Amino acid sequence: MTDVASDIGAGEAVVSGTGAVDDGLVAELVARAQAGGVKLTREGGLLQQLTKRVLEGELTQHLGHEPGERAEGGRENYRNGHRSKTVMTESRPVEIAVPRDRAGSFEPQLVKKRQRRLGGVDEMVLSLSAKGLTHGEISAHLAEVYGAEISKSTISPITDSVMAGMAEWQNRPLDSVYPVVFIDCVNVKVRDGHVANRPVYMAVAVTAEGHRDILGLWIGDGGEGAKYWLQVLTEIKNRGAADVLMLVCDGLTGLPDAVNTVWPATIVQTCVVHLLRNSFRYAARQDWEKIAKALRPVCTAPTEEAALERFVEFTDAWGGKYPAIVRLWEAAWAEFVPFLQFDIEIRKIVCTTNAIESINARIHKIVRARGHFPTDQAALKCVYLAVMSLDPTGTGRKRWTMRWKAALQAFDITFDGRLTAGRR
Repeated sequence: MTDVASDIGAGEAVVSGTGAVDDGLVAELVARAQAGGVKLTREGGLLQQLTKRVLEGELTQHLGHEPGERAEGGRENYRNGHRSKTVMTESRPVEIAVPRDRAGSFEPQLVKKRQRRLGGVDEMVLSLSAKGLTHGEISAHLAEVYGAEISKSTISPITDSVMAGMAEWQNRPLDSVYPVVFIDCVNVKVRDGHVANRPVYMAVAVTAEGHRDILGLWIGDGGEGAKYWLQVLTEIKNRGAADVLMLVCDGLTGLPDAVNTVWPATIVQTCVVHLLRNSFRYAARQDWEKIAKALRPVCTAPTEEAALERFVEFTDAWGGKYPAIVRLWEAAWAEFVPFLQFDIEIRKIVCTTNAIESINARIHKIVRARGHFPTDQAALKCVYLAVMSLDPTGTGRKRWTMRWKAALQAFDITFDGRLTAGRR
């Protein structure tokens, strides 16, 4: 078989002195390989030849002399043959010859010592894991599609490698002020002696520029009261978030008290959509449409006083049949009414946690596919991978920014310049 790499010089010539890939040279190399019937990854294929050339070039640079070059004054180190090594690529396993030196001081950079996977394999495994595949399913997928035998014990360290990045992400510095922070949770099943639900809480902020910023993930253990939330919010503040104008949540226990302790000037707004959904839980199915119609004037009232009048009318009409709905709204009234003091630009985006529903939908899909997790940490890792794989094209970021443009201007006016003052 023709040595295609040698037709255009050593394989390292594909990379210029600045480290950039020479597109013209790559195109010529591929064209010659196709003309000569050389495949990419099979025995003697293009990838194998190029890898050999680059590794030889690395050894030459390390030793300081070309192969077969006569020694002058003697040398302390010289070439010492090759050793075979099979590595996994994005397409299939490839056997390569790694050159050795007599002193054993050569450290290859293209394929490092003990490295068994070439570029893209780890990213492929993490991508499949982020889509909800178990380690066994990933192994089976790689074997079926690429003919690569990668065991579950090999896949586990790849996915575990994200833990350091997750810890760094969870502790990164935050902006000094956020217009709105949304808090919501998804439930995951964890096998701890027996399978039980664990809430994974997520805080999603809108930045002053209108971008989405996921502040962190926390897995609960049943202690989701004021003390728990005080710890979480204090962590967010300690990372730099000195002020939050509004915080929107789904009536989480103890959250308002914790918010007022950490950020006394922050307005806590309960999700109106969730409040309506919770109301339907206490009503018969045939009355849902009527109850929604009766509560609509409460949610769209121009002022808090007008909303109270409409709520009294709702109580007179439905309180006798569904007193639990009345008690639900009375308990949530203090966190329901804040958005009524704002204009429509702010109202329509802070009356609900829909801003993170798309994220929750992605997480729910992955969690359902996995069934349950062996530990809390495994569940948190899976959710983190799902969050990091959101919006790969960036189109969601553009839509998010356009949606918030008008609201952010209204925020700065309504909150007396706290938004711009906090950014200085």
